[in-house]
Amino acid sequence: MELEFAPATGVLSGIWLLVAIPLVSAAILLLLGKRADKWGHWLGVLAVASSFVLGLIFFIKLGGLDAEHRSAELNLFDFIDVGSLKVDFGLLFDPLSGVFVLLITGVGSLIHLYAVGYMEHDSGRRRFFGYFNLFVAAMLLLVLGNNYVMLYFGWEGVGLASYLLISFWYTRPSAATAGKKAFLMNRVGDAGLAIAIFLMFATLGTTNYQEVFAGASSLTSTTALVMGILLLLGAAGKSGQFPLQAWLPDAMEGPTPVSALIHAATMVTAGVYLIARSNPIFSANETLQLIVVSVGALTLLIGCVIGAAKDDIKRVLAWSTVSQIGYMFLGVGLGGVAYSLAIIHLLAHGFFKANMFLGAGSVMHGMHDQVDIRRFGGLSKYMRITWLTFMMGWLAIIGIPPLSGFFTKEPIIAAAFDRPGWTGWLFGGAAMLGAGLTAFYMTRLFVLTFHGPERYTEENKHPHESPAIMTIPLILLAIGSVVSGWVMSTTVVDWLNPVFGEQPEHHESLWITVLSIVLTLAGAGLAWALFRRGTALEPQPAGVVVTAARRNLYTDAFNEAVFERPGIYLTRALVYLDGKGIDGLVNGLAAAVGGGSSRLRRLQTGFVRSYALSMLTGAMLVVGAFLAIQLGWLA
Repeated sequence: MELEFAPATGVLSGIWLLVAIPLVSAAILLLLGKRADKWGHWLGVLAVASSFVLGLIFFIKLGGLDAEHRSAELNLFDFIDVGSLKVDFGLLFDPLSGVFVLLITGVGSLIHLYAVGYMEHDSGRRRFFGYFNLFVAAMLLLVLGNNYVMLYFGWEGVGLASYLLISFWYTRPSAATAGKKAFLMNRVGDAGLAIAIFLMFATLGTTNYQEVFAGASSLTSTTALVMGILLLLGAAGKSGQFPLQAWLPDAMEGPTPVSALIHAATMVTAGVYLIARSNPIFSANETLQLIVVSVGALTLLIGCVIGAAKDDIKRVLAWSTVSQIGYMFLGVGLGGVAYSLAIIHLLAHGFFKANMFLGAGSVMHGMHDQVDIRRFGGLSKYMRITWLTFMMGWLAIIGIPPLSGFFTKEPIIAAAFDRPGWTGWLFGGAAMLGAGLTAFYMTRLFVLTFHGPERYTEENKHPHESPAIMTIPLILLAIGSVVSGWVMSTTVVDWLNPVFGEQPEHHESLWITVLSIVLTLAGAGLAWALFRRGTALEPQPAGVVVTAARRNLYTDAFNEAVFERPGIYLTRALVYLDGKGIDGLVNGLAAAVGGGSSRLRRLQTGFVRSYALSMLTGAMLVVGAFLAIQLGWLA
């Protein structure tokens, strides 16, 4: 597929402002220090809201262009110009980056507004909004860059900001550890992305999207496969996909608005964006597509199984995110029209998952930061707005028509079944099973939180609704959860055609849709029957599967056994070798020289007769040597 990016002109030449505004805001908030404490949070909200308004203007302007020229490329300056390596600091605003900009800044603005209320009594609120704005700026650079080096800049910026936000309450050991875990696991994926970029330059001589995609068809099958696997490794790290998913649920140690921003609108969607943007590379190799689909299918099932066994409200939602991103990876792996379907599900997920994360924060706000769903129950009486908005998110994620999840998840399941051969049944069946499990664990979460008997702890006798600054974003996100799916399923596929190419019209099978809804209702009904009367307040003895799910299917234990412990033992061995071996050799040599010197020093007595005797002995030895040579004794 030949891509032509039109230069940015007129209004669209201002797309650099999208990144600049939140970046400048972050700099002001972080550099001014306590002088900005009183008004800094409002500057943070205003910066992201301004980027949203600008993004909307640019988006409308882009929509006015004909499909062939529906893009705007802006080269700001030469960034790297060494030999044959030329990298522009350039931005690209096209249909794909356009929808991401609206999602990041739109949902991001609501999360920022919510955070004003949520972080009201936190002494570090200004610093929090500085990091928040930095995160948004980095994410916008990631999706707006016109080459892989710019994408990598944003990629690392997002990683840094997420580390600062996850470990925001750094005095808590669990938060500090979670931040380090996220940072280290992301480094593994980032190394893959960096090597992929090096490989592009080595084989194609460029990192610019337009030139890389034009040359993708000329790559050998092996090169395309290796490059794709390295890109997939980077995507799996950022999006919490198998085998790099363990950091994502631990990221819940950050404040709840961070969870909403990372797990709904921005960071975890970066991997899906990377694969969708690199579609000419992934579409060029069937083995590569099979690997992506397999990762997506496996991850969505892992997320469902573990999510069903968790009791922490935010961790259930985190594993739900792992699962839903799995559906998106399944979509981008299937290729063709499923690229667009994955993006639609990504956008709808941004609404309903942000809605539920902020709803969870609202519940915590009214329940003294309690997160254990076993100690909730009956909250629908006390928190009507939170209950109704959370209900919209719950119905959307499990795919009840006519809410958004039904219009975005069902087509991906149908597309999986359309895959030729037995793999269609395998991946379609995995997606279908995931739908039933999603309905089960999300209904369990909803029922135990808002219905059934009250199981509160002593300090939570009087739950209360959150203030308007927190409930208004919830209401707007709930409306998005209801209507976004239908709106996007009717418009976004055509909108994305300039990026993914013209796709044949997708026809869904009625029996697949009916079976999926039946499975969903069965899963939800089972959860309702099991948990409507409450649950035990402490973990009960369980079978093999539930025990494994409670321990994250032993993935953490595996990482500890295979990577962490050998690393610790290797470090200890190297420290011992360094201390006893290398340092021992150096110290031993020094001791030998020092000891020998101290013994030789004793010969220096200071008496003239001793020195005269030494000279006489030396002279006699020299004369003796000459005589021995003359007489031939040494011949």
